[in-house]
Amino acid sequence: MKTIGGQIEERGFWGSKVEFILAVAGNVVGLGNVWRFPYLCYKYGGGAFLVPYLVFAATCGVPLFLLESVMGQYTQEGGITCWRRLCPLAEGIGYAGQVIQVYGCMYLHVILAWALFYFIFSFSSQLPWASCDNVWNTDKCVNLAADNLTRNWTTSLNSTSAATEFWERRVLALSGGIEEVGKINWEILLCLIAMWIVCYFCIWKGVKSMGKVVYLTAILPYVMLLVLLVRGLTLPGALQGVVFYLYPQTSLLFDPQVWMEAGSQIVFSYSLSLGTLTVLSSYNRYNNNCYRDCFWLCLLNSGTSLVAGFAVFSVLGFMALKQGVPIEEVAESGPGLAFIAYPQAVAMMPFPQLWAVCFFIMIILLGIDTHFFSMECIITSVTDLFPTVLRRTGRREIFLLLFCLFCFAGQLFLVTEGGMYVFQLFDTYACSGACLLFLCIFESLAMGWIFGAERMFDAIEDMTSSRPNYMFILCWKYLTPLGSLVCFVFSLVEYQPLTFNRWGRADASPHRTYVYPDWAYALAWLLALSSILLVPGWVIGRMLAGKGSLKQRWLQLCNPDTNLPLTNKERTGKKKNDLTTQMNEFVRLTAEEHENGH
Repeated sequence: MKTIGGQIEERGFWGSKVEFILAVAGNVVGLGNVWRFPYLCYKYGGGAFLVPYLVFAATCGVPLFLLESVMGQYTQEGGITCWRRLCPLAEGIGYAGQVIQVYGCMYLHVILAWALFYFIFSFSSQLPWASCDNVWNTDKCVNLAADNLTRNWTTSLNSTSAATEFWERRVLALSGGIEEVGKINWEILLCLIAMWIVCYFCIWKGVKSMGKVVYLTAILPYVMLLVLLVRGLTLPGALQGVVFYLYPQTSLLFDPQVWMEAGSQIVFSYSLSLGTLTVLSSYNRYNNNCYRDCFWLCLLNSGTSLVAGFAVFSVLGFMALKQGVPIEEVAESGPGLAFIAYPQAVAMMPFPQLWAVCFFIMIILLGIDTHFFSMECIITSVTDLFPTVLRRTGRREIFLLLFCLFCFAGQLFLVTEGGMYVFQLFDTYACSGACLLFLCIFESLAMGWIFGAERMFDAIEDMTSSRPNYMFILCWKYLTPLGSLVCFVFSLVEYQPLTFNRWGRADASPHRTYVYPDWAYALAWLLALSSILLVPGWVIGRMLAGKGSLKQRWLQLCNPDTNLPLTNKERTGKKKNDLTTQMNEFVRLTAEEHENGH
């Protein structure tokens, strides 16, 4: 960044096109591609799940991905001020996205601390989750990596695996419920501090430092994924795992739940409605071909999800074969996959430390770039709100430090003995698919109808010198809001209160499942509504605070900023209007001279 008068810094641009591509790839390709998509695919129809997934990718994912990218590049603004310039009425969408980002920064960062903790222990001479000889183990512990394991341990509800006990008793020190906060786990707290320091220095100089870091954080996970994929496919039982992963069950296509899960996964995986894509694209040059970038990045995202499924289920197939149980009994999603199922499978392989190190390096890097881009989204969006204050030399670094300290303070509950229960509330409610789908509905409506899909087409054509496919207009105006609305309504209709199975078993009996107290559910819904209500709340507030009649206020809030860059069509129209004005003036002056001559 250059300094103007030693005080105010320029906003800056990416150093190269490669930096932008790697940054967006690092943001959208995250943990959900590895631990959520493969599980959803097997659970909801295998290969048949790809049908609703691809339908939502074509009608919601790619159109919104392009829309948000164009919004950032066209306005050169962050996730809030871009709405102020394009459609002031919908500025609440920008604020809502930032609220969800703050929640994400507060709870997702803990995953990095857990992964770092596992990574450190991966260098042990014997993996601590591979034996029952540790001080934290109970009499119910079963070592699944033992060669002499001959009984089907999963039929006994009184048995727990060594990996499960390491996760619950050593890492989490899990208490009996959210009402039992307990002590802080100081080891996890130290890992948390270490990851915050890394994230801080990744983005402390903004686009200048991010552009260099992404060469490591965006590329290395693919190397690790490739290594784990090759290793997984060479294990006995891998073929059965892959078949189980993709075997199509077409009957499930008639289940609305399958379509809702596919839509939610697209929104999660493509990082939509949060403003991150807008912020990253805002550092592009005006003439960058964002239209072409959109297709390649979306293809990369979905392709990575599909390949990650092969890496995951080949290993799960191996583990099922070793245990002599069906694959569905070892398949997990989310933290259960990353911190129980996969480490457990790794412990059964030759050279387990090597594969554990590779796996947790991948988890850390997949999570860290998604996390620091979420931080950057917030920092950029707030800085663009107060540029004269926060763009002064050195103030960005101070503001970033204060934000990190704020999030760190809010995370202290998450590293206590009851922290996992709080984590689940954030994951299920504060950053849920329903919240994101709600924002997607109004984002597409605002840009498709109020700002105008045709006007957005003109902006894309002006920036990229290519006219997008007309299908995008249909999506922005009709298909995207309709699909998002159906998924949102269905998620509310099929809502089930969150419960927590602390034993990590999908088949656990009801008496082993923890039910949250009523006050916890009330807190969870407050977290969810804190972002959702910002959208209508902003509209009502601006309508009441405006001047003039209601119609005048409405029109004022629906009109974009007059200082937006002019498209070719607008420049041509302006020239025609100027020429017409000049001709009219010439005719008027000629007429006056003629009259004066007489």
